[in-house]
Amino acid sequence: MTAAHLDSPTRPRTPLTAALALSSVLLLALVAARWEPLMELDADLAEALHRAALAEPGLTRANRVLSDWVWDPWTMRALCALLAAGVVWRLRDRVLGAWLLVTCLLGALVQQGLKTAVNRPRPVWRVPVDSAHYAAFPSGHAMTATVVCGLALWLLRRCGAGPALWRTALAVGAVSVLGVGLTRLWLGVHWPSDVLGGWLLGALTVALSTSAYEKWCAPRQGLDGRP
Repeated sequence: MTAAHLDSPTRPRTPLTAALALSSVLLLALVAARWEPLMELDADLAEALHRAALAEPGLTRANRVLSDWVWDPWTMRALCALLAAGVVWRLRDRVLGAWLLVTCLLGALVQQGLKTAVNRPRPVWRVPVDSAHYAAFPSGHAMTATVVCGLALWLLRRCGAGPALWRTALAVGAVSVLGVGLTRLWLGVHWPSDVLGGWLLGALTVALSTSAYEKWCAPRQGLDGRP
């Protein structure tokens, strides 16, 4: 990848961003209002998954490793920091590097703010297979993975990644985002709508951040990555 690829065109994302925003707000409203049909669906799915987790201890241990280490939010944030450092070192673009870090930080702040505001209790089990802190909605694991993987894919696209690298990164990102959400459900520490909310809010964060960068910062950047 070279800085010369940074002027590659990007497609307008206004309809996608609007759809993500509408879906996020609607789900947030339903969860905050404790809409009964959604609460019942959440409870039924969570109970079924918890029974499966108790019946498959080996698979449950594997999910704990993936959730607590491979796809942990701090692992994802460390990956974002490495991406930012790579942008500054290889592309000499301090603005883009800082933009990645600020986006990740804002995602974490939004996540914690919503947890406090909604204050949704986590599932409680007589025989838990894992534990977690803070309120349930949205899933921090799901949102953080979505933000970091989304930023990584956007960065690769901007830098002109080849087809093989792009397909590999897309597959890894999709497995990570979907996988971390499923591990949180399997371990019984989130309701399904928590994970869906994390995915939607993470995607919305990426869409807003990348659109803002393309509008405000990219036109001012020269081919050498500097103003």
